[in-house]
Amino acid sequence: MKILFIADVFGAPGRAAVEERLAGLKEELGAGFCIVNAENVADGAGVTPRLADRLLAAGADVLTLGNHVWRRREIVPYLDSSDRIVRPANLGMGSPGRGLAVVEAADGTPVAVVNLQGILFMTTPVSPFELLDDLVEQARAAAKIVVVDFHAEATSEKVAVARLLDGRATAVIGTHTHVQTSDARVQPGGTAAITDAGMTGPHDSVIGVKADLAIGRMRTGMGVRFEPAAGGVRIEGVVVECDAEGRALSCEPLRVPVP
Repeated sequence: MKILFIADVFGAPGRAAVEERLAGLKEELGAGFCIVNAENVADGAGVTPRLADRLLAAGADVLTLGNHVWRRREIVPYLDSSDRIVRPANLGMGSPGRGLAVVEAADGTPVAVVNLQGILFMTTPVSPFELLDDLVEQARAAAKIVVVDFHAEATSEKVAVARLLDGRATAVIGTHTHVQTSDARVQPGGTAAITDAGMTGPHDSVIGVKADLAIGRMRTGMGVRFEPAAGGVRIEGVVVECDAEGRALSCEPLRVPVP
């Protein structure tokens, strides 16, 4: 099976790219399952139920999130009601939603999707290392194919999680920094990994934000409302091929310009 992972979808430009191109891209790549990180789709921060539904209608099988999950409060009941969206599992035991989803691929094969958030340089209630082992074992009990979206800032933490899960997950895909790394690989134990899958959205920007706004805040330290940029839109992510036992066979970065 080929699994298509679409990296952090940023604002209206990223969402439009997914809506316009995802169906054709899945067909072109022969992807039987698609995961989309949607944590920045609502004007660059968070996701709403309406926008989640649009991404699912465009061809996403599961949506993953990250540190902006609570930016749009209307998403809270949606997280409890939908079995096709996951938020980082280590945000606290009482938080709405779930960190693991099991959804059937196009051929009926169950695929488990796990979402976790890093703790280095991020405000995260619970260390991912406290529940990572148990969560992945739950996923493995439900499906042979297990994909982990590890939403984290530090490259060292992402690499550590990928190494820790080598042989236990089909893929460990890093998200959050919006800059695609050049280390897509299949590890010795058969787990595909990339430190960061990149960003789907406007790349003529500062990681999605209008450059003048981001630079202005950095120069002055004054707060400013960020706005999504518009130019240089491309779809980024990764394509992982695996066998029926969930062992990765290949891991290739994806970068598709969108005119």
